[in-house]
Amino acid sequence: MQQPGPFATSLPARRIAADGENVAQHRIVAAETPVAISVLGLGYAVMMATPADLEDFAYGFARSERLIDSAADVVGIEIRAEERGVLLGIELVRERHDGVLARVRHRVGDSSCGLCGIENLEQALRPLPIVPAPPAIAPAAIFRALEALRAHQPLNAETGAVHAAALCDAEGNVIAAREDVGRHNAFDKLVGQGLRTGLDFGAGFALLTARCSYELVEKAALAGVPMLVTISAPTSLAVERAKEAGLTLIALARSDSVLVMSNPHGLFA
Repeated sequence: MQQPGPFATSLPARRIAADGENVAQHRIVAAETPVAISVLGLGYAVMMATPADLEDFAYGFARSERLIDSAADVVGIEIRAEERGVLLGIELVRERHDGVLARVRHRVGDSSCGLCGIENLEQALRPLPIVPAPPAIAPAAIFRALEALRAHQPLNAETGAVHAAALCDAEGNVIAAREDVGRHNAFDKLVGQGLRTGLDFGAGFALLTARCSYELVEKAALAGVPMLVTISAPTSLAVERAKEAGLTLIALARSDSVLVMSNPHGLFA
């Protein structure tokens, strides 16, 4: 029986086929665990995530929440495994404390049915920075990246159950990649890796194995990614937010075609 890697587990299952075959077997499944995030000692969020690359996740999550602008705003990261999950603590420089406290107060108004109140609606769709124009990227570079991505998805190859976020250069070479059961988490991990190691997000494009929600567009804009490519379809708000940020947005990226949804710089005219 194949032994699972550190972020997967083998579970008993039964395969029932249409022709009547009924076979007991084991299936390797991806690990998913609650990650309780605190900032300055204040409980901030609980995310269901793959417990890998959590330091990258902390940096990327803080950037996506607009709690930091750069890695220099982070004083320290504490990762502590508990019986039921992981505690992830983020400490920031003094200059960032007021912003954290203000953000925590806004989050108190969150409800189980989503954001409530005019103030929280404004918080949900805050202005985005304008991203730089992407470098000259030919369609062939996107297809090259799509073909190369599989080699950078070891956990998905093992389990078939996780998303990937990759940074690609203008020629379509995969520079860095991160995986997670959550598409948002995978992108946060990639952004965090970039913040910590100095990756140049403006020199190419990000490729995500996900549908394109507006949150992913916002993460791209906040990270300074000029072009976002996703393998599935976008929502109307994702396209709207991409245009607001001057972000080139490519969706439904397949081995034989892609769909250009936002092309502010005429790159794919």
